[in-house]
Amino acid sequence: MSHLLSTFFYVGYLRPAPGTWGSLVALIIAYIIARYTGYLALAFAILLVFAIGWITITLQASRTGRHDPTEIVIDEVVGQWISVLPLAIWQISYGVPLFYWFLAFVIFRILDIKKPSLIGWADRKNTPLSVMLDDVIAGLATAVIIYLAILIIKT
Repeated sequence: MSHLLSTFFYVGYLRPAPGTWGSLVALIIAYIIARYTGYLALAFAILLVFAIGWITITLQASRTGRHDPTEIVIDEVVGQWISVLPLAIWQISYGVPLFYWFLAFVIFRILDIKKPSLIGWADRKNTPLSVMLDDVIAGLATAVIIYLAILIIKT
């Protein structure tokens, strides 16, 4: 079960670039959650999937002896969901064009791949928590960038 969840229902086996596939599937699911159940449901899903991810990555690492295999993408799911949370919140009052959702996807992927600053620091820790944490930080950075972009463009 931990393998199924950590690969986000085997999305992590899609090639090439399993992290990008995981982020894309996460983006679609986040949009559906936000649109039909609201931003609070997305926030709850982030917390729930973070906890599940941390547990399943810990189990997978102890079972396989591998720290962060490419097929584990539950961390990308959490990071991508964090990156679009401002869009889900903003959607209520103003409506947000799909362009911003795509922009959040692109920015998150760039930060997750390049791993600048704190993202790289977390990634180098080599623990199950750090597997999740680098994507959480990338998601938070993306969320801030997206929020500022909306503020600048909407005013």
